[in-house]
Amino acid sequence: MQQTSRGSEAAILVSIDLGDADYRESLEELRLLAETAGVRTLATIEGKRIRPNPALFAGSGKIQEVAEMVERMEVPLVIFNHDLSPAQMRNLTAKLNTRVIDRTMLILDIFAQRAQSHEGKVQVELAQLKYLATRLVGLNSDMGQQKFAVGARGPGETQLELDRRKLDKRVHLLKERLEKLKAQRDVMRRSRNRSGVFSVSIVGYTNAGKSTLFNRLTKSSVYVANQLFATLDTTSRRMYSEGTGEIVVSDTVGFIRHLPHGLVAAFRSTLEETVHADLLLHVVDASNPNRDDQINEVNKVLAEIEADKIPQLLVYNKVDLTEMPSGVERDDCDRIARVFLSAVTGAGLDDLRIVLTEAKDSKLAVEFIENQIKQASNLPWD
Repeated sequence: MQQTSRGSEAAILVSIDLGDADYRESLEELRLLAETAGVRTLATIEGKRIRPNPALFAGSGKIQEVAEMVERMEVPLVIFNHDLSPAQMRNLTAKLNTRVIDRTMLILDIFAQRAQSHEGKVQVELAQLKYLATRLVGLNSDMGQQKFAVGARGPGETQLELDRRKLDKRVHLLKERLEKLKAQRDVMRRSRNRSGVFSVSIVGYTNAGKSTLFNRLTKSSVYVANQLFATLDTTSRRMYSEGTGEIVVSDTVGFIRHLPHGLVAAFRSTLEETVHADLLLHVVDASNPNRDDQINEVNKVLAEIEADKIPQLLVYNKVDLTEMPSGVERDDCDRIARVFLSAVTGAGLDDLRIVLTEAKDSKLAVEFIENQIKQASNLPWD
């Protein structure tokens, strides 16, 4: 088996251009995902089609090219930059005579590596079991020997060999656990709401610098790395600053294009911290040339979890890597619409604190007016 000096696995990446506008960005992300999972890319094989082949996704000629490279280089793993159907995965495994995983399975593997909290681990296992339920045939024979290989982490051999009835029972049990954890989180949130604490959730594309900004604002030490999905578990901390008072800030999992729907569904309970926030800080990597596309992808997921109605502030991070100056941009009503800063150097952080003060004061003003209207409506008419 091909490995790097650190023992990580080697693989061939396969990507088929179906005419999508974001094809190049998606392929680059696959390389980064593979690296994050501990995979060394030996080669990338590309092809072009109008639509996927129902049996093999790629054409037979392209699959033959991949098979020859697999045999010549003794490649233990092939990763497709697409979601493969159960039939396609079985056919490709047989044709290539090696392990085959798709983009979703790769992301699930990363999540299995990174989840730290009990809730995070439960959510990842639930997503894995739902995904693998339709793919048990053709995987079981391989899992015993590949227990710690990329794409085989998480539930592991024992869970994958469960029959359908037992698997369904396990999924039901995990859902019940998540409901209990959600109930606990709801109690904490209601308590916080009763105390009138202003809540802010940091959202954004993966690797945009959300955790670095979170650490700066709350003086915390949440794990930070220049990798995709460095943060999986939602972390909340209180921050204090003169003029702002107390604010609860939450750091959330990063989003990515083509984020598996099952993961969004599984992490819904954690992401509800976002749904119930008073303000979203949408962190954008200002140095990324595809930042506008990334903003759109994040907004798609926010809409999916019904958080698209929450007031949102765009925070352009990493200006130290660009020629952009730190500062603020106001709209026609003189409200701060965008903040430009560097969470690493600290430039522009004072501007962000001013925004948080304005947002909190605005919310308090609205609540005061609403209470006045409510009280007036309860007064008897003359």
